[in-house]
Amino acid sequence: MKWAVVTFYFLSILHIHFRGKVRLPFMRQLFDHSSFMAPINLFMHVFSRVPSTPYFDVSQFKDLEPLQQNWQVIREEAENLLKLQKIKAAENHDDAGFNSFFKNGWKRFYLKWYNASHPSAERFCPKTYALLRNIPSVKAAMFAELPPGGKLNPHRDPFAGSLRYHLGLATPNDDRCFIEVDGQRYSWRDGQGVIFDETFIHWAINGSDGDRIILFCDIERPMRFRWAQAINRWLGRTMMTAAASPNETGDQTGGVSKIFYVSHVMGQYRRRFKAWNKNVYKLTKFGLILAVAALIIFV
Repeated sequence: MKWAVVTFYFLSILHIHFRGKVRLPFMRQLFDHSSFMAPINLFMHVFSRVPSTPYFDVSQFKDLEPLQQNWQVIREEAENLLKLQKIKAAENHDDAGFNSFFKNGWKRFYLKWYNASHPSAERFCPKTYALLRNIPSVKAAMFAELPPGGKLNPHRDPFAGSLRYHLGLATPNDDRCFIEVDGQRYSWRDGQGVIFDETFIHWAINGSDGDRIILFCDIERPMRFRWAQAINRWLGRTMMTAAASPNETGDQTGGVSKIFYVSHVMGQYRRRFKAWNKNVYKLTKFGLILAVAALIIFV
Protein backbone atom coordinates (compact mmCIF):
# COMPACT_ATOMS: atom_id res chain seq x y z
CA MET A 1 0.00 0.00 0.00
CA LYS A 2 2.79 2.41 0.98
CA TRP A 3 4.66 1.76 -2.27
CA ALA A 4 1.44 2.33 -4.23
CA VAL A 5 1.06 5.75 -2.60
CA VAL A 6 4.72 6.64 -3.28
CA THR A 7 4.37 5.48 -6.91
CA PHE A 8 1.18 7.52 -7.41
CA TYR A 9 2.85 10.59 -5.90
CA PHE A 10 5.86 10.23 -8.21
CA LEU A 11 3.61 9.76 -11.25
CA SER A 12 1.73 12.91 -10.24
CA ILE A 13 5.02 14.83 -10.23
CA LEU A 14 5.82 13.47 -13.70
CA HIS A 15 2.41 14.67 -14.90
CA ILE A 16 3.17 18.19 -13.67
CA HIS A 17 6.71 18.12 -15.08
CA PHE A 18 5.77 17.02 -18.61
CA ARG A 19 2.66 19.20 -18.88
CA GLY A 20 3.23 21.83 -21.54
CA LYS A 21 6.21 22.58 -23.76
CA VAL A 22 8.35 24.46 -21.22
CA ARG A 23 9.76 22.67 -18.17
CA LEU A 24 11.90 23.33 -15.13
CA PRO A 25 15.08 21.25 -14.72
CA PHE A 26 13.86 17.92 -13.34
CA MET A 27 15.69 18.13 -10.00
CA ARG A 28 14.28 21.60 -9.40
CA GLN A 29 10.78 20.37 -10.32
CA LEU A 30 11.16 17.41 -7.99
CA PHE A 31 11.52 19.71 -4.97
CA ASP A 32 9.39 22.58 -6.25
CA HIS A 33 6.31 23.58 -4.26
CA SER A 34 4.12 22.58 -7.23
CA SER A 35 5.36 19.00 -6.77
CA PHE A 36 4.20 18.92 -3.15
CA MET A 37 0.71 19.66 -4.48
CA ALA A 38 1.04 17.32 -7.48
CA PRO A 39 -1.63 14.72 -6.50
CA ILE A 40 -4.20 17.48 -5.90
CA ASN A 41 -3.25 19.22 -9.15
CA LEU A 42 -3.50 15.95 -11.09
CA PHE A 43 -7.10 15.67 -9.82
CA MET A 44 -7.81 19.26 -10.91
CA HIS A 45 -6.39 18.73 -14.37
CA VAL A 46 -8.17 15.40 -14.96
CA PHE A 47 -11.60 16.74 -13.97
CA SER A 48 -11.17 20.25 -15.40
CA ARG A 49 -13.96 21.47 -17.68
CA VAL A 50 -11.57 23.72 -19.61
CA PRO A 51 -8.90 22.36 -21.98
CA SER A 52 -5.23 21.97 -21.08
CA THR A 53 -4.02 25.10 -22.87
CA PRO A 54 -1.87 28.02 -21.68
CA TYR A 55 -4.46 30.73 -22.56
CA PHE A 56 -8.25 30.92 -22.69
CA ASP A 57 -10.71 33.16 -24.52
CA VAL A 58 -11.84 35.83 -22.03
CA SER A 59 -15.22 36.09 -23.78
CA GLN A 60 -16.08 32.57 -22.55
CA PHE A 61 -16.06 33.86 -18.94
CA LYS A 62 -19.20 36.01 -19.02
CA ASP A 63 -19.20 36.66 -15.27
CA LEU A 64 -16.02 38.74 -15.67
CA GLU A 65 -17.69 41.25 -17.99
CA PRO A 66 -18.48 43.74 -15.16
CA LEU A 67 -14.74 44.02 -14.50
CA GLN A 68 -13.98 44.66 -18.16
CA GLN A 69 -16.81 47.19 -18.43
CA ASN A 70 -15.67 49.09 -15.32
CA TRP A 71 -11.93 48.95 -15.89
CA GLN A 72 -11.55 52.75 -15.73
CA VAL A 73 -13.36 52.88 -12.37
CA ILE A 74 -11.06 50.14 -11.09
CA ARG A 75 -8.01 51.95 -12.50
CA GLU A 76 -8.95 55.14 -10.66
CA GLU A 77 -8.94 53.32 -7.32
CA ALA A 78 -5.66 51.57 -8.16
CA GLU A 79 -3.97 54.85 -9.04
CA ASN A 80 -5.24 56.42 -5.82
CA LEU A 81 -3.67 53.52 -3.88
CA LEU A 82 -0.44 54.08 -5.77
CA LYS A 83 -0.38 57.75 -4.68
CA LEU A 84 -1.00 56.66 -1.08
CA GLN A 85 1.84 54.09 -1.41
CA LYS A 86 -0.52 51.28 -0.38
CA ILE A 87 0.54 48.95 -3.20
CA LYS A 88 3.65 47.51 -1.62
CA ALA A 89 5.63 44.44 -0.63
CA ALA A 90 4.76 42.58 2.58
CA GLU A 91 6.39 44.47 5.43
CA ASN A 92 6.67 41.60 7.92
CA HIS A 93 7.61 38.62 5.71
CA ASP A 94 4.07 37.31 6.17
CA ASP A 95 3.09 36.62 2.56
CA ALA A 96 3.79 32.93 1.95
CA GLY A 97 2.34 32.91 -1.56
CA PHE A 98 4.26 35.78 -3.15
CA ASN A 99 7.29 36.43 -0.94
CA SER A 100 9.83 35.52 -3.65
CA PHE A 101 8.32 38.11 -6.03
CA PHE A 102 9.10 41.11 -3.84
CA LYS A 103 12.88 41.00 -4.31
CA ASN A 104 12.46 41.87 -8.01
CA GLY A 105 10.20 44.89 -7.52
CA TRP A 106 6.74 43.31 -7.66
CA LYS A 107 4.17 44.81 -5.24
CA ARG A 108 0.53 44.12 -4.37
CA PHE A 109 -2.60 45.26 -2.53
CA TYR A 110 -5.12 42.52 -1.68
CA LEU A 111 -8.75 43.16 -2.58
CA LYS A 112 -9.97 39.63 -1.81
CA TRP A 113 -8.35 36.38 -0.75
CA TYR A 114 -10.70 33.37 -0.62
CA ASN A 115 -12.48 33.48 2.79
CA ALA A 116 -10.02 35.81 4.51
CA SER A 117 -11.02 39.26 5.74
CA HIS A 118 -9.41 42.43 4.31
CA PRO A 119 -11.25 45.47 5.72
CA SER A 120 -8.62 47.71 4.15
CA ALA A 121 -9.82 46.68 0.68
CA GLU A 122 -13.37 47.86 1.31
CA ARG A 123 -12.11 51.06 2.97
CA PHE A 124 -9.72 52.15 0.21
CA CYS A 125 -11.38 50.55 -2.86
CA PRO A 126 -15.16 50.45 -2.24
CA LYS A 127 -16.17 50.33 -5.93
CA THR A 128 -13.75 47.56 -6.92
CA TYR A 129 -14.55 45.68 -3.72
CA ALA A 130 -18.29 45.80 -4.54
CA LEU A 131 -17.71 44.58 -8.09
CA LEU A 132 -15.63 41.63 -6.89
CA ARG A 133 -18.08 40.71 -4.13
CA ASN A 134 -20.77 40.18 -6.79
CA ILE A 135 -18.65 37.72 -8.83
CA PRO A 136 -18.46 34.43 -6.84
CA SER A 137 -16.06 32.80 -9.31
CA VAL A 138 -13.39 35.36 -8.39
CA LYS A 139 -11.78 33.74 -5.36
CA ALA A 140 -8.86 36.13 -4.97
CA ALA A 141 -7.98 39.55 -6.33
CA MET A 142 -5.32 42.19 -5.91
CA PHE A 143 -3.76 45.18 -7.59
CA ALA A 144 -0.30 44.11 -8.77
CA GLU A 145 2.49 46.48 -9.75
CA LEU A 146 5.56 45.63 -11.82
CA PRO A 147 7.87 48.68 -12.12
CA PRO A 148 10.37 49.28 -14.92
CA GLY A 149 13.04 46.59 -14.73
CA GLY A 150 10.85 44.35 -12.57
CA LYS A 151 10.91 40.64 -13.29
CA LEU A 152 9.26 37.42 -12.14
CA ASN A 153 11.39 34.32 -12.72
CA PRO A 154 10.00 31.16 -14.40
CA HIS A 155 7.74 29.23 -12.04
CA ARG A 156 4.55 27.24 -11.69
CA ASP A 157 1.88 28.24 -9.20
CA PRO A 158 1.31 25.46 -6.64
CA PHE A 159 -2.51 25.14 -6.78
CA ALA A 160 -4.41 24.15 -9.93
CA GLY A 161 -7.85 24.91 -8.50
CA SER A 162 -7.88 28.32 -10.19
CA LEU A 163 -7.11 30.10 -13.44
CA ARG A 164 -5.40 33.48 -13.54
CA TYR A 165 -7.08 36.62 -14.88
CA HIS A 166 -5.16 39.84 -15.58
CA LEU A 167 -6.94 43.07 -16.47
CA GLY A 168 -4.70 45.86 -17.74
CA LEU A 169 -5.30 49.11 -15.84
CA ALA A 170 -2.31 51.45 -16.18
CA THR A 171 0.25 49.66 -18.31
CA PRO A 172 3.11 50.77 -20.59
CA ASN A 173 1.08 49.42 -23.56
CA ASP A 174 4.45 48.24 -24.77
CA ASP A 175 5.52 44.82 -26.06
CA ARG A 176 8.63 45.02 -23.86
CA CYS A 177 6.34 44.56 -20.86
CA PHE A 178 4.96 41.03 -21.09
CA ILE A 179 4.15 37.70 -19.50
CA GLU A 180 5.17 34.43 -21.13
CA VAL A 181 3.09 31.30 -20.42
CA ASP A 182 4.43 27.97 -21.72
CA GLY A 183 6.49 29.86 -24.29
CA GLN A 184 3.65 32.11 -25.53
CA ARG A 185 3.93 35.86 -24.84
CA TYR A 186 1.20 38.33 -24.00
CA SER A 187 1.74 42.08 -23.54
CA TRP A 188 -0.69 43.91 -21.27
CA ARG A 189 -2.87 46.70 -22.66
CA ASP A 190 -5.08 49.16 -20.77
CA GLY A 191 -8.65 47.89 -20.51
CA GLN A 192 -7.88 44.45 -21.93
CA GLY A 193 -8.01 41.15 -20.06
CA VAL A 194 -6.27 37.82 -20.43
CA ILE A 195 -6.85 34.44 -18.77
CA PHE A 196 -4.18 31.78 -18.49
CA ASP A 197 -3.39 28.58 -16.63
CA GLU A 198 -0.80 29.47 -14.00
CA THR A 199 0.22 25.83 -13.51
CA PHE A 200 2.15 26.06 -16.78
CA ILE A 201 5.64 27.56 -16.51
CA HIS A 202 5.32 31.32 -16.75
CA TRP A 203 7.42 34.40 -16.14
CA ALA A 204 7.10 38.15 -16.64
CA ILE A 205 9.26 41.21 -17.17
CA ASN A 206 8.76 44.93 -17.55
CA GLY A 207 11.48 45.96 -19.95
CA SER A 208 9.83 49.30 -20.69
CA ASP A 209 10.25 52.70 -19.05
CA GLY A 210 6.69 52.79 -17.65
CA ASP A 211 5.03 51.25 -14.61
CA ARG A 212 2.54 48.40 -14.95
CA ILE A 213 -0.59 48.15 -12.78
CA ILE A 214 -3.08 45.33 -13.32
CA LEU A 215 -6.04 43.73 -11.59
CA PHE A 216 -4.81 40.22 -10.78
CA CYS A 217 -7.48 37.58 -10.01
CA ASP A 218 -7.77 33.89 -9.23
CA ILE A 219 -10.84 32.50 -11.01
CA GLU A 220 -12.23 29.21 -9.77
CA ARG A 221 -11.35 26.47 -12.26
CA PRO A 222 -14.56 25.10 -13.84
CA MET A 223 -14.85 21.37 -13.13
CA ARG A 224 -16.76 18.72 -15.08
CA PHE A 225 -18.82 17.42 -12.14
CA ARG A 226 -20.56 19.10 -9.21
CA TRP A 227 -18.78 16.88 -6.68
CA ALA A 228 -15.40 17.81 -8.19
CA GLN A 229 -16.35 21.51 -8.08
CA ALA A 230 -17.35 21.09 -4.43
CA ILE A 231 -13.95 19.53 -3.61
CA ASN A 232 -12.16 22.36 -5.42
CA ARG A 233 -14.21 24.94 -3.50
CA TRP A 234 -13.47 23.25 -0.16
CA LEU A 235 -9.73 23.11 -0.88
CA GLY A 236 -9.69 26.79 -1.77
CA ARG A 237 -11.66 27.67 1.35
CA THR A 238 -9.31 25.77 3.66
CA MET A 239 -5.85 25.64 2.07
CA MET A 240 -5.75 28.96 0.26
CA THR A 241 -7.42 31.01 3.00
CA ALA A 242 -4.61 29.81 5.28
CA ALA A 243 -2.15 31.63 3.01
CA ALA A 244 -3.87 35.01 3.48
CA SER A 245 -1.58 38.01 3.93
CA PRO A 246 -2.56 41.47 5.24
CA ASN A 247 -2.32 44.83 3.51
CA GLU A 248 -2.12 46.50 6.91
CA THR A 249 -3.09 46.06 10.57
CA GLY A 250 -6.65 44.76 10.88
CA ASP A 251 -6.50 42.45 7.87
CA GLN A 252 -6.42 38.70 8.36
CA THR A 253 -3.12 36.80 8.33
CA GLY A 254 -3.56 33.08 7.59
CA GLY A 255 -1.86 30.32 9.54
CA VAL A 256 0.47 29.41 6.67
CA SER A 257 1.67 33.01 6.37
CA LYS A 258 2.25 33.17 10.13
CA ILE A 259 4.37 30.03 9.94
CA PHE A 260 6.16 31.48 6.93
CA TYR A 261 7.41 34.37 9.06
CA VAL A 262 9.07 31.86 11.41
CA SER A 263 10.48 30.06 8.37
CA HIS A 264 11.90 33.34 7.08
CA VAL A 265 13.76 33.93 10.36
CA MET A 266 15.16 30.39 10.25
CA GLY A 267 16.07 30.95 6.60
CA GLN A 268 18.50 33.68 7.59
CA TYR A 269 20.59 31.06 9.40
CA ARG A 270 20.24 28.72 6.41
CA ARG A 271 21.57 31.40 4.08
CA ARG A 272 24.54 32.01 6.38
CA PHE A 273 25.29 28.27 6.33
CA LYS A 274 25.09 28.27 2.51
CA ALA A 275 27.41 31.28 2.28
CA TRP A 276 29.93 29.56 4.59
CA ASN A 277 30.27 26.46 2.39
CA LYS A 278 27.98 25.83 -0.56
CA ASN A 279 29.08 22.21 -1.08
CA VAL A 280 28.50 21.25 2.55
CA TYR A 281 25.13 23.02 2.39
CA LYS A 282 24.08 21.01 -0.70
CA LEU A 283 25.18 17.71 0.87
CA THR A 284 23.31 18.51 4.08
CA LYS A 285 20.16 19.50 2.18
CA PHE A 286 20.25 16.37 0.03
CA GLY A 287 20.88 14.19 3.10
CA LEU A 288 17.90 15.67 4.93
CA ILE A 289 15.65 15.11 1.91
CA LEU A 290 16.76 11.47 1.68
CA ALA A 291 16.19 11.02 5.41
CA VAL A 292 12.64 12.37 5.19
CA ALA A 293 11.92 10.18 2.13
CA ALA A 294 13.26 7.12 3.99
CA LEU A 295 11.03 7.87 6.98
CA ILE A 296 7.99 8.13 4.72
CA ILE A 297 8.76 4.91 2.85
CA PHE A 298 10.11 2.62 5.56
CA VAL A 299 8.46 3.72 8.80
